[in-house]
This record gives sequence, structure tokens and C-alpha cells, in this order.
Amino acid sequence: MQETDSDSDWIPQGVDLERPSVARIYDYLLGGYHNFAVDRIMVDRLGPLASEAALTAVINRAYLRRAASFISQQGIDQFLDLGSGIPTAGNVHEIVRQYEPDARVVYVDIEPVAVAHGEAMLRNDPYAAAIWGDVRRPLDILNHPLTRELIDFSRPVGLFAVALLHYIPDDEEIVHVMQIFKDALVPGSYLALGIWTYDDVPRDAVEMYVETTKSTSTPGRPRDYDTVLRFFDGVEILEPGVVHSPQWRPDGPDDICFDEPGRSATWVGVAIKR
Repeated sequence: MQETDSDSDWIPQGVDLERPSVARIYDYLLGGYHNFAVDRIMVDRLGPLASEAALTAVINRAYLRRAASFISQQGIDQFLDLGSGIPTAGNVHEIVRQYEPDARVVYVDIEPVAVAHGEAMLRNDPYAAAIWGDVRRPLDILNHPLTRELIDFSRPVGLFAVALLHYIPDDEEIVHVMQIFKDALVPGSYLALGIWTYDDVPRDAVEMYVETTKSTSTPGRPRDYDTVLRFFDGVEILEPGVVHSPQWRPDGPDDICFDEPGRSATWVGVAIKR
């Protein structure tokens, strides 16, 4: 007999099997298996756009790797990864420990499946943890016992909010939330953002994906370039500035979409708090 979603022993108790989740859709786009039929159906509804959505997900992970590598090479050894998603290859702790072997990482997500698998993956790792948290309640995240145990906010921190903020519908709420996180950081800390955008891609294609996400637990709303700049208020954006994902310090001309950066449908940037 074929196993159904409800039979799977990796599903945390109480998870809604009838409503798609952005984190699980992202996992499916990246080729993972911690997703449900409802998530896969959602992707299938995109038709030809599904391959573009998958491409965006892969490009996003490549940017996260480059940003995490850069920040850790600046001597940062503690990280807070907001909206970290379901664990997959190339997690932040794996990346940064190539440069800072004792780096500490706290992963935060609102998706119970993501947190459950993060907890399982990190069970024997004393310097990393996964916690449930809603980014719209930043003080709960900053004051969480595991955050306080692993992160020393009197020292510089690397803060990631990659492929996350477009799931907060109100611009002013993002500005408010990000200000609280930035206020918690001491000078010398770094901030890496990645935000979904309509700019430089066919608007009808993105609108189809926006419409699709409305039935998920966290509907998305893309932002234009000028709006994204607001989310960096109070920190110094580093070169090459706020750019499309493939343009942020690429490894070389063979990078995915190096010659078509707009296909990433994302603005990204890394900043330092002075």
C-alpha cells in the first residue's frame, strides 16, 4: 500500500495537511521530499512557470551561500537566519563553518515541518539550533532561550532575511520589524536580505505566482527596488549594492543566470552596521 502524507512519521503533530506552505513548496522546488500533496499540486498549477520558480529557488540558495561565505570571512562567527526554511544541502552552519569552525547559528521559521527537521538535524550540534518564530514578533525571537544561549548580542552577528520579507504584506511593518532586529545588533554586524520583485521580469508571470500563493499560509507580495532600499535604512549597503541575485559577487560567468540576472525575480544586498 502506498504511504499517504498522513502516514509519514516525519510530520509534526498538528500540521495542516490541507493547506499549502511556502516553506514546503520551496522544498519541493529544490528537489526535497518534506512536502505534501497539497504543496505539489500548488506548484503544478503554475504550469510552465514552475520551472522558473524552481530556477529562482536555486539562484536564491546560491546567493545565500555566497553571502554567508562573505560574512563569515569577515570574522563573524554567530548567525541568526530568519525564515530559514526546511533544511537542505548548503545550510548556513555548513557554509560558515568552513571559515569559522565554531560558528553558532540559530535558524528561525514559522513552518513546523522546517523547525522539526532543523531540530532533528541539529540534535547533536551544541552550537546550532532551530526554533519556531514569527518574524513579525521580533522580540520573541531575540529573547528566545536558545537564541540567548547561542548568540551573544554584545558581539557582531550575521543576520539573514533571505526570501522572507515579501511574505509580510505591509511595508511599514517590515520597516518596523527590521528596525528592531537592527537595533539588537552591535556595530560590525552584517545584514543579508533577499526580496522577491516584479522588476525586470514579466509582470503577468509574477502575478500568477502571487495569486497562487494567496491560498498558502503566508501569501507573498513582491517589492520594487526603491521599496527594498528602505529595508536597509540605518546600515551601510556594501558593494555591489542592491542587485539581482546573480549579480551579487558571482563566482564567475558560469553562474546560473549570470547573463540574465533579472530572471531571479529577486533583489538582494548585504550591509554592515557601522
